[in-house]
Amino acid sequence: MPMLPRGPSSGWTTWPTSYVSASPDSPGQGWLIGKVLRGKRVQGLIRYLYGPGRHGEHRDPHIVAGFRSPADLEPSMTTDGSRDFRRLDGLLTQPLALLGDRNYHKPVWHLSVRSAPDDPVLTDQQWAEIAGEMMSRTGLAPDGDLDAVRWIAVRHAHDHVHIVATLARTDGTRPEVWNDGYRVRDACRAVEERYGLRRTAPADRTASRRPKRGEQEKAMRVGRDEPVRSTLRRRVATAAAGARTEDEFFTALREDGVLVRLRFSARTAGQVTGYAVALPDDLAPSGGPIWFGGGKLAGDLTLPSLRRRWTPRPVSRSLSGQNLSARTIRAVLRTTVRRVADEAQTVDDFLRRLGEEGFLVRSRFSQTRPDQVTGYAVALPDDQGGDEGAVWFSGGRLADDLTLPRLCRRWSTTSAGKSSSASTDDGLTAEERQAFYDDAARAAAFATAQIRRHMATAPHAAQDACWAASDVLHVAAKATGNRHLRRAADSYERAARAPWGRITRPSPAGNTLRGAARLLKLAGAHDRNTLSILLLVSHLLALLDTVANLRQLQQRQAQAEAARRAARHLSPLVAGPDRHRAPWLGSAAEVPSSFQPAQHDFPAPWAPAPFGGGAPPQPRTTPARPRTVKHSPPR
Repeated sequence: MPMLPRGPSSGWTTWPTSYVSASPDSPGQGWLIGKVLRGKRVQGLIRYLYGPGRHGEHRDPHIVAGFRSPADLEPSMTTDGSRDFRRLDGLLTQPLALLGDRNYHKPVWHLSVRSAPDDPVLTDQQWAEIAGEMMSRTGLAPDGDLDAVRWIAVRHAHDHVHIVATLARTDGTRPEVWNDGYRVRDACRAVEERYGLRRTAPADRTASRRPKRGEQEKAMRVGRDEPVRSTLRRRVATAAAGARTEDEFFTALREDGVLVRLRFSARTAGQVTGYAVALPDDLAPSGGPIWFGGGKLAGDLTLPSLRRRWTPRPVSRSLSGQNLSARTIRAVLRTTVRRVADEAQTVDDFLRRLGEEGFLVRSRFSQTRPDQVTGYAVALPDDQGGDEGAVWFSGGRLADDLTLPRLCRRWSTTSAGKSSSASTDDGLTAEERQAFYDDAARAAAFATAQIRRHMATAPHAAQDACWAASDVLHVAAKATGNRHLRRAADSYERAARAPWGRITRPSPAGNTLRGAARLLKLAGAHDRNTLSILLLVSHLLALLDTVANLRQLQQRQAQAEAARRAARHLSPLVAGPDRHRAPWLGSAAEVPSSFQPAQHDFPAPWAPAPFGGGAPPQPRTTPARPRTVKHSPPR
């Protein structure tokens, strides 16, 4: 990264650089780098560019291009061997006097452009053409515009050049710099093709906001593993993945130890228009927390973008019972009904809340008093939100304490002044947790098959599944506490996003993956069956490989590489030479012997318990008998 001016008089800040995708560990990305900064004083910047640099890295600084010929703009040498910058300072700052109070708050525009280490060394003439291309494409100094802004390009190293401009035209108007970073990115790609440099990703707004250098240095100073921006982005993405509503999202953030600040509309009282998050121990010099808006973390984490995930998708907001096992359906219904019963106070409130959860609800009425509800039954809807083939469970079939008469007695004691304690234990058994992971693995396999089918016919139809795969990775990483899953989720984020922040229509594969993410959230961090986790990981590996192939087919190199990096992070969990073959199907008991779990990568509570000193149970070789689900009326 180019060295940036420092000192109390420089007043430099980095302008929004979401288009910058450079990273030392991101092969094939980030070169040619074009990074825009804005400052207040041009004098300090020029002296820095002609100075020795922080570590003596500046060699032979000279102007290679500008609004006039380089020879006419080059600062003259004084008798003592120093440079006289007064004339150059006056030429660059003169147009600012014409604007007066209409100047930008930071009127100095600074663009540093760097080539890759393995790119050929460019000549002064080539760098001059690159600088002219940048100024022309940004609209600051188009070809033939005599009233354009004044600018210079200084080269003091073989691999980069600094372009400095003052944001004032000589005709007394102010140039437009909105979205200049995206135009710089387009100019970089044009230059890469012209000079045969390493190709980079387009500015399609699929990259997350990278932490600034100050944030990285602060993280190292205080002993953090990563900058706070990265930590918050992961926690916000995980909360959004497991939430179905806005209230659930903010509740999940607070439960995860994140401070939340809401922004309200100035026109409509009580209307929330945005949010910001912070960590309690990340403090500013003033002593208050350092806040990050959702848009400062990633483009798809703004509140309007999150609302588009939830509001227009009534079907995808609830789990679908079509692709779940009967054991999973019963566990999901029981845990949710118990939570709703703890929050409700009356029968009508209870039934209404069940409907808001996305459940299908049937009420049984008294034969003597038709307006009195005496029982209920619930079911999960199918993929279309209907009840075709739904598996119904009455309260008594879910648990003895969930029958309507017992719930009514509990609510009556609460209204009499006794407090009702909410359940702290979800009541899931080990078999039910394993069923959650097995169903999540089947959801990943189904999504993989759907994406492969769309690759040959309509690749754009697979976007929703690619996006939902990020939800599964984030929630699985939090539920298991595995560092490989966490790194895979972070690396995959760019591969999940649609270009230019588009929100795609829901699809069956995407809805199935989102349902899998909610299953993993319900399973929580109490799973002790490592094989169930690794079965899920094997299907996620196949899913990531398929997404990488899809992005390659769409000629989105940066997103394809992001999916490949995510798959590489998961590879240590699966030992064996045949990792890239299609994963097996079936239950966790059918894991082949060549599949060796990397148990040391999981926290101790999730390691499988010993089998009481005896031999482990053998997998069943005979096919299981088909199970018939009895549809009983509510009682």
